[in-house]
Amino acid sequence: MQVSVENTSALERRMTIAVPAERVETEVNKRLQQTARRAKVPGFRPGKVPMSVIRQRYEDAARQEAFGDLVQASFYEAVVEQKLNPAGAPAVEPKSFEKGKDLEYIATFEVYPEFTVAGFDSIAVERLSADVADADLDNMLEVLRKQNIRFEAVERAAQNEDQLNIDFVGKIDGEAFAGGSAKGTQLVLGSGRMIPGFEEGLVGAKAGEERVLNLAFPEDYQNLDLAGKTAEFTVTVNSVSEPKLPELNEEFFAQFGIKESGVDGFRAEVRKNMERELRQAIKTKVKNQVMDGLLAANPIEVPKALLENEVNRLRVQAVQQFGGNIKPEQLPAELFEEQAKRRVVLGLIIAEVVKQNELKPDEARVREMIQEMASAYQEPEQVIAWYYKNDQQLNEVRSVVLEEQVVDTVLQKATVTDKSVSYEEAVKPAQAPAAD
Repeated sequence: MQVSVENTSALERRMTIAVPAERVETEVNKRLQQTARRAKVPGFRPGKVPMSVIRQRYEDAARQEAFGDLVQASFYEAVVEQKLNPAGAPAVEPKSFEKGKDLEYIATFEVYPEFTVAGFDSIAVERLSADVADADLDNMLEVLRKQNIRFEAVERAAQNEDQLNIDFVGKIDGEAFAGGSAKGTQLVLGSGRMIPGFEEGLVGAKAGEERVLNLAFPEDYQNLDLAGKTAEFTVTVNSVSEPKLPELNEEFFAQFGIKESGVDGFRAEVRKNMERELRQAIKTKVKNQVMDGLLAANPIEVPKALLENEVNRLRVQAVQQFGGNIKPEQLPAELFEEQAKRRVVLGLIIAEVVKQNELKPDEARVREMIQEMASAYQEPEQVIAWYYKNDQQLNEVRSVVLEEQVVDTVLQKATVTDKSVSYEEAVKPAQAPAAD
């Protein structure tokens, strides 16, 4: 087999492959013999059809089948021989495929970039440290109470933070419009759920009262048919309910699966969860800084095939997350290209750091991570056992641990500054990384 390779760009390769005619004919004849054993031809018993008849009827199909298989096999042999690492399937252009002649074709494809990860010492990382203070714990308990707020009916006029049960009909130029009417809707005043002026217009209303609100849809309203238009809403208030914070008692604790441990036990459990969240937040911020540093220090070209695959993955994730009747391919690729490029480049860099430093997942850290995740459940031992019985989930944890080991490897040479901050600052989400 003859192989020649041309570099048409930094990553693209144009490979010309010639497969000897003898090998081609051997493959064609093999398929014809297989066909002869099962072919049903009028006038002949199965398996007794003359090869000349078989060849006349089936040779073209056998030759096409052989072409596909030979291209696949010879391409693999050629990239191994040339020590190439394709980043996607090749585009195949036949040059010659005539009976009795060599099979020749051109395969155009991209290869993975070859590079050495460098610049660890140019990376600067700010590593935060914080504690969960009693005041932080008290604030979290208030958050939990507000998240579990209850509403009780009252006879007074509505005020902000009250929940109203309402019926409403919206009209534009005297005509009802799609999505402008509802019955029995629960609305908390001040939530900002409705268009400007709607909730404000119901402050002071009482159960049984009807109010007419003349409001304008914002110019940037998501429904372009309604944007900027003025509508009249006739609103009937069915009931007014005021918010009631739950007491810190056994009934409240039971909602979180904590029983018979009182306020002190509940506070201890919440503190433990906050400390877990704090550790993860600090770890994530350090990791993001390391990854940003690796990206800045190691600019590499991305194979188009890998970028397209990642864009398609992100499209599918977006549809799964937001639902709707849209198909993934209908989402514009440019919406995902920056994120896809970042993920692909980081994937290549991380893989190279692992290779250069001969890293393998630390199984002790794997178990520690699983135990940490399991501690948030009522039956942690069952969760741990579940992970170790499911290879896919276990390997996902191993991948996360391996990334942490990559971060640790970089931190050994990076410039690290420690900074003490409050709990709130430490757990506050970091800004989104800048696009490359």
